[in-house]
Amino acid sequence: MSTERSTVLALAPGTATGIGSMPGEDAREAAKTVTGSLEGWPFLPELPARGPGADMTGRTLGMLVELYARVEPSGWRFGDRPGRDTRRSHAWLREDLDALEEFTQDFQGPLKIQAVGPWTLASTVEMRGGEAALSDSGARRDLAGSLAEGLRLHVEDVSRRVPGARVVLQLDEPGLAAVLLGRVPSASGYRTHPAIDRAVAESTLRELVEAVGVPVVVHTCAPGVPFGLLRRAGAAGISFDFSLITQGDWDAVGEAVEAGTVLLAGVVPGTDTGGAAGGPRMSDPAGSVNGVRSLWRGLGLAPQTLGESVVVTPACGLAGASPAYARAALARCVTAARTLVDDPE
Repeated sequence: MSTERSTVLALAPGTATGIGSMPGEDAREAAKTVTGSLEGWPFLPELPARGPGADMTGRTLGMLVELYARVEPSGWRFGDRPGRDTRRSHAWLREDLDALEEFTQDFQGPLKIQAVGPWTLASTVEMRGGEAALSDSGARRDLAGSLAEGLRLHVEDVSRRVPGARVVLQLDEPGLAAVLLGRVPSASGYRTHPAIDRAVAESTLRELVEAVGVPVVVHTCAPGVPFGLLRRAGAAGISFDFSLITQGDWDAVGEAVEAGTVLLAGVVPGTDTGGAAGGPRMSDPAGSVNGVRSLWRGLGLAPQTLGESVVVTPACGLAGASPAYARAALARCVTAARTLVDDPE
């Protein structure tokens, strides 16, 4: 197997994928569902229902190199040595990778893995004194460097397990907008941490993207997606909840598309609250992407580029859905993505 890696996100037109989390606690069932539903772009499922260490934060902290964290009543906090929570995180990840490997025999194509990005992680994990790592520039640097090395090793492991895969790394950054706006609360809750300079945020992300050496998608399901910053940082794709996009975002979205950035548009609801898995909300896949089509027309973009530039996804992770709805949601994403190619208008 060649060790050469491409940082270009090469996908077939009309592709769909998921965000990361899935319901339940059965790794084999989750891997079977994901690989069976998303033949064009499967992903490594996360099963947070199993508890700490299986959640996206705990999994990512378990990947760090020479940094360790444990669960405290207030959340995740750095410690001096690996403990029970680190071992549990490693065990859950091995189980998930074993299941994925089982269901990707002879697989050829893009395969997505997920981890929490450096800014959301820094605003989530506490230092020993109880304040978020975001509050200390040295802690931020150490965390970003450790994360970059851990993710590089994780990419290599997945590549060995699934030799035919073109690994794509998704960085989950739901907290990035709050970091940039100075809205991350302190431990006391009486103040917020100062806003991080956008140039610093961008350079940190760029260094991580360059370190892992594979295409990187940045996902956020929060309002205020910094499309320009992420594009300049080297993100090959940007994943977002499409319902949160406003007309004020249109120019930045158009610039990203024209620069070759792939948009992962979250258009299918992440939970089945208010509707059964097979009910009316799931009966019109083409209708799911009507908003995307309207955006395209509003930006004056060529309709035939829709299927090449847009990947259809759920709005966010599916951990809070029923297993039946999760399967239906992924199937709807696949069908909706195909309509962007078969009927771009």
